[in-house]
Parts: sequence; structure tokens; C-alpha cells
Amino acid sequence: MPSPALPTIGDVARRAGGSTATVSRVVNQPGSVRGALRGKVEAAIAHLGYVPHAGARTLKSRRTGTIGAIFPTVDNAIFAKAIDALQRRLAESNHQLLIATNDYSPDTEASQALNLLTRGADALLLCGTGQRPALLARLAARAVPVVHVMSWPPPPGLACVGFDNARAMTQVVRYLLDLGHRRIAMLAGVTRDNDRAASRLAGVREALAAKRIALPAARVAERRYALAAARDGLRCLMQVTSPPTAVVCGNDVLAFGALLEAQRMGIDVPRELSIVGFDDLELASHVAPGLTTVHVPAEAMWRRAAERVLSMLQGEEATQDDEIEVSLVVRGSTGRAR
Repeated sequence: MPSPALPTIGDVARRAGGSTATVSRVVNQPGSVRGALRGKVEAAIAHLGYVPHAGARTLKSRRTGTIGAIFPTVDNAIFAKAIDALQRRLAESNHQLLIATNDYSPDTEASQALNLLTRGADALLLCGTGQRPALLARLAARAVPVVHVMSWPPPPGLACVGFDNARAMTQVVRYLLDLGHRRIAMLAGVTRDNDRAASRLAGVREALAAKRIALPAARVAERRYALAAARDGLRCLMQVTSPPTAVVCGNDVLAFGALLEAQRMGIDVPRELSIVGFDDLELASHVAPGLTTVHVPAEAMWRRAAERVLSMLQGEEATQDDEIEVSLVVRGSTGRAR
């Protein structure tokens, strides 16, 4: 038995009492059609089950309406928030999000970026600014709109929406110094191939150096963003002759692991050890004690990144107001040094 014919744009136009051009505008630029007529077209589309032909639209506009985004992982709530914010904002402009991950590997990121472009992505959103120079050169040669998220200030020639990771950490260290802490350690993410993790560690070093306080190797532990790895990192930091009285963590996942391990070791937080995270994930306010952390407005940041890349696709001139403000949220995991 032959399959029923799929509804066409002409079928929608006839049912709505309009032209095919009007249907096309409702599909591609809904804001350009007045409410009543747009409602009739949308009702006709829903009734007929009409789906625009992506291939035809691509041939006409030379665009697919898809935006690619590459994340280090999706096994982290901060990136889950990012995907949700991106998807919702891009959908408002009738764009589709394509997602890839790179497991913090620049080589994988380069491969995935080219894969997304091969599959028709009109633009890319990338985490940080640590991409391989060859990839950046290739993207620039092809004039692909690219927005780098989570880093600031932007290196020359790159469009960024993000925050100053190093400056955020200096705020954390100054807060701990004001509480009387001098033996401060850093439980960092793996800094190799991760410019955000490297900047956060640099920020801690700089803030301590400003007070003539060293950060020796024994007070730095780099670990993967996983609870078990974080617990191991805290054990290494605490099993020294003069253990730290405060530990600054590269993100909340590391901080959660540090809290768990401190409890297992019988270390009172914050009486004996203060712990600070970074990101302000939802769980941060629910653990006991509540986690002092740097609040990153992830939803607003990624929504702004989506708007920036959409503007670039329209050929609009880049603005310079894409720095996102972060703030320290003080909870129960920090206290005065003994």
C-alpha cells in the first residue's frame, strides 16, 4: 500500500488562506508575521502535520539552522545547565542545538568541531580558549562564527562570553586571608589542556604571592572532576606535617569530594578545615555544612552566548559587554582559622 503524500507548504497556505511566502515567513521568521495570520498558519501546520524540508531551506539560505556546542563532558551539572539554557534560547530563534563532548582533549575537540561543521553546523560554541591553534586558524579561514564561553578577557581575535577565572579565585583567597588562614591549599582540576583550571590555580598563586605567602607543591593537588579523585586529593593534602587550614577547590564536584573525605578522616569542617568550591551547583546549599562557593550564573552566561552567536550569524558587529559577573557565596563550610 503506497504511503500517504506528505503535506506541502502549498497545502498549508491553502488551509490558512495565505500565500506560501507567508507560510515560509512564519516558519523561518515568526516575528515578521502579525498575530492573527500567524495563528492561522500555525494552526494549519499543526493540523496537517507539516514539517519544513530542511534540505530545501539549506539550499536557499546556505544555512541549516543548527548550532554546534562542544563540552568537556555532560557528566557535570554545570554543563547540563548550559545545554538546557542553550537549547531553550536557540529554540526561540528556530535553531537546533547539536552537542559533542571532548573529555578535556584538544585533539578530540578539534575532531568534533570538524565533524559538527561537516554535518552542517552554522556556528560553534566552545568551552574556554585553549583550542589547538590549527583548529582556530581553520575556523577563521572558513569564517565560521565561534563563541568561546567561560573565559575572560578574550584573547585577540576571539569572541568570548565568560568571567575572569583567576580574578574570581583571588576573591576567594582574600576572603580566607581575612579569616586568618595562612596555610591555604588548592585542590585543582587537571590544568593540562584546561585553561579555566589553569587560570583558577594561577589566581590562587597570585593572591597568596601578593601577601608573600608561598604555595608549595605539597599544597597543590590536581585531580579529575570526580568524587573519588577529589577524596584522594584531599587525603594527599592533609597527610603532611603542617596540613592546610583551608582548601580552595577548582569546582564544586572537587569540593563535595573534599567534604566527604574530611568527614571520613574525622576532620571538623569548618572548625579544623575550611573548604571552598566553585560553580554553586544546586547541591552546594543542601550538603552539611553548606558549601561556600563562587556563584556562576550559568543559565544567564550560556543564554548570552547563544544570543552572541545568533548575532554573529546575522552579521551584526560584536559588542564588548560579554563579561559575566561571578560572586562569592558564604555558607557553613568556611570559618576562622584556629
